[in-house]
Amino acid sequence: MTMETDFILDPRLDGDTHRVGDLELARVLLMDDARFPWLILVPRRANLRELTDLDTAAQQLLLAQIDRCARAMQSLFAPDKLNIAALGNVVAQLHVHVVARHAQDAAWPRPVWGFGERVPYAPDARDARLAALRRALGIRAA
Repeated sequence: MTMETDFILDPRLDGDTHRVGDLELARVLLMDDARFPWLILVPRRANLRELTDLDTAAQQLLLAQIDRCARAMQSLFAPDKLNIAALGNVVAQLHVHVVARHAQDAAWPRPVWGFGERVPYAPDARDARLAALRRALGIRAA
């Protein structure tokens, strides 16, 4: 398996997100769109495109980390539905979206991907959201 030192975050993900922190395998990112509570998990290994590029143990670890993030999102945002997906049609690097959805949100019931114009977080709101997520996930500041 490729070492973490070879990991480079895709520039598009890097430009569209704020770093929450790192779990054992995945970097956790907050999508910079205040319309939706939206995390992205990116395994910190080079050259991954598909879940099947991970060995079984890493797949299980990633699933456990997705679960951890999903439960944190449920706790913090009480969503009507969680959307969890690994699409990769625009950004090929393996990444998993965990989005807390509410029946009143701007895109409901449609997917959030590509819906309308992104609304960046104001600095205070971003910092508060990052702090809340870090507490819920039990990870230190990035």
